[in-house]
Amino acid sequence: MMVRWIKVIWFPFLILLMLENGRGITSASNYLIGLGSSDITGPAADVNMMGYANMEQIASGVHFRLRARTFIVAEPMGNRVVFVNLDACMASQLVTIKVLERLKARYGDLYTENNVAISGIHTHAGPGGYLQYIVYIVTSLGFVRQSFDALVDGIEQSIIQAHDSLQPGSIYINKGELLDAGVNRSPSAYLNNPAEERSKYKYDVDKDMTVLKFVDGEWGPIGSFNWFATHGTSMSRTNSLISGDNKGAAARFMEDWFDQDSGERTFSDESKSSGIPRRVSNIIPIVRNNYHELRDLAASFQSSSGKPATRFMSLARRVRSSLRRNDRPSFVSAFCQTNCGDVSPNVLGTFCIDTGLPCDFNHSTCGGKNELCYGRGPGYPDEFESTRIIGDRQFKMAVELFSSASEQLKGKVDYRHTYIDFSKLEVTIPKQGGGTEIVKTCPAAMGFAFAAGTTDGPGAFDFKQGDDEGNAFWRLVRNLLKKPKQGQVDCQDPKPILLDTGEMKEPYDWAPSILPVQILRIGQLVILSVPGEFTTMAGRRLRDAVRTVLTSGGSKEFDENVHVVIAGLTNTYSQYITTFEEYQIQRYEGASTLYGPHTLSAYIQEFKKLAAALISGLSVQSGPQPPDLLGKQISLLTPVVMDATPWGVKFGDVSKDVPKNSTFMRGENVTVVFWSACPRNDLMTGGTFALVEILQGKDRWVPAYDDDDFCLRFKWSRPSKLSTRSYATIEWIIPESAASGVYRITHFGAAKHLLGSIKHFTGSSSAFVVA
Repeated sequence: MMVRWIKVIWFPFLILLMLENGRGITSASNYLIGLGSSDITGPAADVNMMGYANMEQIASGVHFRLRARTFIVAEPMGNRVVFVNLDACMASQLVTIKVLERLKARYGDLYTENNVAISGIHTHAGPGGYLQYIVYIVTSLGFVRQSFDALVDGIEQSIIQAHDSLQPGSIYINKGELLDAGVNRSPSAYLNNPAEERSKYKYDVDKDMTVLKFVDGEWGPIGSFNWFATHGTSMSRTNSLISGDNKGAAARFMEDWFDQDSGERTFSDESKSSGIPRRVSNIIPIVRNNYHELRDLAASFQSSSGKPATRFMSLARRVRSSLRRNDRPSFVSAFCQTNCGDVSPNVLGTFCIDTGLPCDFNHSTCGGKNELCYGRGPGYPDEFESTRIIGDRQFKMAVELFSSASEQLKGKVDYRHTYIDFSKLEVTIPKQGGGTEIVKTCPAAMGFAFAAGTTDGPGAFDFKQGDDEGNAFWRLVRNLLKKPKQGQVDCQDPKPILLDTGEMKEPYDWAPSILPVQILRIGQLVILSVPGEFTTMAGRRLRDAVRTVLTSGGSKEFDENVHVVIAGLTNTYSQYITTFEEYQIQRYEGASTLYGPHTLSAYIQEFKKLAAALISGLSVQSGPQPPDLLGKQISLLTPVVMDATPWGVKFGDVSKDVPKNSTFMRGENVTVVFWSACPRNDLMTGGTFALVEILQGKDRWVPAYDDDDFCLRFKWSRPSKLSTRSYATIEWIIPESAASGVYRITHFGAAKHLLGSIKHFTGSSSAFVVA
């Protein structure tokens, strides 16, 4: 206990010291650097969430908002690269195409498919319907224009911000091990890799985090991007609140940490010792704990009747907007995804929900049923707490590496990009006994074990992981959609085909065949943009193969210190990539490796070509262009017809208020319910649906927490499925860092009237005291 007490006491002082030391780094600026960030939250109601393929997981509120975060790095008179990190499940080919069209219209040929990478963090708690291939939008009832537009608009705005903020600066890189934020969820498949290969590694998942520190020549540190492998599945398949999951949470924690230690915010000692800052304005005075005075003051503010508002009110009252300093760049922190294919954040292990016993090792079943086997996060059974803990662990490691980063990136900015048809690619592989042989990839197909899901989110019916046979009933169902030809069956062996998606073309393509592969270079850092989820060992093989080309290709530009990272789920999405050996086991990841057992070998072959072209200065062919299927998209999601309230009730009126003359303690939950309207009427992009305000003086309400805060939850619901009436429930779990004072909760919304007009409204609860 004494050691733990000493760590708690000294942690904030250590962090401050490292930050100051980090700011003391001085060097000649060798790049132009720009960063940007924009809201991409999307529709917070009625839309199926992307990731778990659970049709019952429909968005109904906001845990915290989603963002696109961008960095641009350019040589002063030369090449430049753009990297966009999305708080979304994955990148989308269609989104990428439309973003590039907008960039071309605005900047000409400055930003193209060659030097722009758009990568998803893999949260399973964001709205779906924004991909263009049928298999990925079935559960969202087809294409969802609002989801798509929110992404395209937000990505474009983040790139514009980064472009407009380009200034001379430097970049530092650091690397370290984070041991407790991911475990292998398919260990039986990993164990099928050669023992000699496995013996080279200490763990069955990658524990390395690679951090970039961006330093402006004038302002000092302005941002941080990092790559670490763990799934965005701390939030479960039953969660209905939009959330960036553990990586989105970590990004917010780090941005707030930097603002706090930059002197832009004031936080309590409890906040610093916990490592997680809370956004409370530094213009709010520390209130003396005069309880009777506060209670009397709170009693004078009753709930306000709902009243008309403008959309600007929601934007203007955002906490970050009100505190932003216009004389310096905003700090941007992104927690990017890498080879997370078999890595789960549910680090306590997998257990049967009926017996509490561990699940079957080989098939992740309980009594033969996969539906009963679930992984447990460190905050079990509270998924919000698991999300916070895994996010906090990534945040703290990123802070440590950011603060101590001293290796400066130096050298060229460069890139290579091509499109490859993975449905029929010839691949040269080593042959047993010596020599080589040529094999082929296959048209996309998903195996029976795909339908079993994973321990992060099990599937249904009688599917199970590790199934390399299938069954007659589901083959019959499959054949009604598309019976695979014998050549496809042989090509995909030993995968039993459940859905022959690569050969399903009605009403348009069910799965991609043409995929982008891309390398970005910034000095001694090389980023491999991959359009899917590589497993741990698959990622290791790819990185090693590229590193070998870079360091043994006769070029003196790279030495053994070259940093090679994989940016997963980038530019488009094509599911999983396992090793040949893992594919044989047909766990979920193997069954979801679309292009057959040689998919990884195909990636390695093509990335080695790009790496060779990079060091030789040669160009590469652009390859076949992927289709633009926007004009063929079908949407079955019904629009909002109208919103209504009972007679005598206004939008924004309080339905359930805080108790009269109430006082709350830190850690308690304050809940207020408002009469509301469908959040799809206005996504409040850049604004907020929910706000906690603190009273300053006698009559001025100051924003303290909004719907981008981890402690504030906006929940939306209807009394019945087809009802025109709805409620907004706002829950504030009072953080330990909250100042004593008088507070109220405010809701912003927009209602659709029968004639189609949209009118904004707001309402506030009665005041209450936090003692």
